[in-house]
Amino acid sequence: MGSIISKNAISEPLKQLSMLRLLKGFGFVFMIFCVVLGCSEKPKKVISDKPNIIYLLTDDQRWDALGAMGNTIIQTPHLDEIANGGLLFKNAYVTTSICAVSRASMLTGQYESRHGIHDFKTGLSPDALEGTYPMQLKNKGYKIGFIGKYGVGEAKVHPKALFDFWACTEKSQPDYENTDKNGNYIHYTDVVANNIETFINEVDDRPFCLSVSFKAPHVQDVDPRQFIPNPRYADYYRDIVIPEPKTADPKYWESFPDFFRTDENIGRERWKLRFDTPEKYQRSVKNYYRLLTGVDDVVGALRKQLKEKGLDKNTVIVFMGDNGMFLGEHGLAGKWYPYEESVRVPLIIYDPRGGSPKGKMDQIALNIDIAPTILGFAGIDPPESMQGLDLVAAIKNNDSTRSAFFYEHSFFGSPKIPVTQGVISTGVKYIKYSEYDYEELFDLSRDPLEEINLVSDPKYTNVLEKQRSLYEDLKRMAK
Repeated sequence: MGSIISKNAISEPLKQLSMLRLLKGFGFVFMIFCVVLGCSEKPKKVISDKPNIIYLLTDDQRWDALGAMGNTIIQTPHLDEIANGGLLFKNAYVTTSICAVSRASMLTGQYESRHGIHDFKTGLSPDALEGTYPMQLKNKGYKIGFIGKYGVGEAKVHPKALFDFWACTEKSQPDYENTDKNGNYIHYTDVVANNIETFINEVDDRPFCLSVSFKAPHVQDVDPRQFIPNPRYADYYRDIVIPEPKTADPKYWESFPDFFRTDENIGRERWKLRFDTPEKYQRSVKNYYRLLTGVDDVVGALRKQLKEKGLDKNTVIVFMGDNGMFLGEHGLAGKWYPYEESVRVPLIIYDPRGGSPKGKMDQIALNIDIAPTILGFAGIDPPESMQGLDLVAAIKNNDSTRSAFFYEHSFFGSPKIPVTQGVISTGVKYIKYSEYDYEELFDLSRDPLEEINLVSDPKYTNVLEKQRSLYEDLKRMAK
C-alpha cells in the first residue's frame, strides 16, 4: 500500500518558500530605496591621524614680493590668506642663494658644506637621499610626490623611481611656453597646476606629502624677453608705475671694489638685459609680478580642490622661495650675493588643524629648517645629519635662540660670481669675499638697504671682531 502524504506536509514548505521569496523581494526593494535616498552603506574613508603635507616652492621669489609682506602692488590674495591664517616669517633666509644648492639644503636640512652639492650636475648620493624629508616620510607610510623643477643634479640622476608620483621636467630649466597633447598653448605654471590636480585626485587612504616646485618667477634663460608670464595676465599692473629702488642709483654699483665691478660679473650682465633702462625695468618687474600672481591663482585652485575632496582640514601647506632676486638694487640682477634682496625669501607655514602657533614671526628661519619642520608635522624625529630646526616646535617651546647663521656661495668664482661667505645676524651682516680677503659690515638695524660698509669705521671695531670670530665658529659648525 503506497504511503499517504498529508495536506499539511505539502503546504508547510510552500509557505516557507513563499516567505523567503517575499523577504528577498522586500530586501531588493529596500536596497533600491536606500540607493535612491542615499542611505546605502558605503565604505568609510579612513582618515589618517597624520597630516597631509604640501610643500610649495617658487623659484627666485624675494621676500617682499608678497602682499602679506607689505607689498601694496603685487596681487597674491590666496597666499596672503594662508599667511594671515598661519605662521609668516618676516626674516626667512637661504644659506646659499642659488637654486640647486638651496634645494639640496631644503631636501636634506643641511648646509652646502655638508651636503656637498656645489653645481647643477651633481645629484644626492643614495645615502644622502635616504636622509631627505621625502624618503623619511615614505619609510613611515606616506605617499610622496614631486612636481615641477626638481633642480638637484642632471635628469639622469633624479630619483624619480623612488617617488610614488613624479611629474618633473628633465630640463634643468623648464620652458614657460609649451603645447598640450592637442597642440594648444599651455604655460608651464598651468602644466604644474594640472599635475597637482591629478595627484590630489589620485590620493588614497595613506597620508601624503606633495612637493611642488614652480619655475615662476625665474627668467627664461637666453630668451631676450626674460620673464614670460601667461598672456592672460597681460592686463595686470598695466597702468601702474613701479618705483625704482633707491639703491638702483649708479653710485651704488660704482661703490663696489674693482674685482666685483666688472662687466664679466653675471649680475651686471643680467642687469643690462633687464634693468638698464626705465622701460626695461617696468617691463621686467611687472612680468615678474605677473608670474607670481599666476602662482597665487594655482594656490587658490589647490585649496579649492582640497576642500572639495574633504582634505582641507588635515593638509598642512608650507610655502617658500628657493632664493631671492635683485630687481636692480646695487646695479645688479640675479641672486648669489649675500645682500638682503638675494638671500631673504617668503616663508609661510599654514596648519588648518589648529595645533600650530599663528602670527608674524621675527626670528630667523632658514631653508635648512624646511626638512625637520615637515618631519615634525609627521611626528618623525629628524636624522642626526640634519642641521636645521623644527620651526613649529621651536616656537611652541619658546626656543628662539638662533641669532645668526653662516652664509656660503662657491659656484663659478671670479670674475663671473666672486666667492662669498659670511654671517647674517640679527641686526648685523658680515660678508667676506674670500678670494680677495675683502670684507663688508652692515648695521641692518640702521641701514636696512646696506648702503654703508662699516669695516673701516672705528666705532664698529668691536662689532667687526665679534663677527669675524662668529664667522669662524659657524663655518666650522656648518660642516
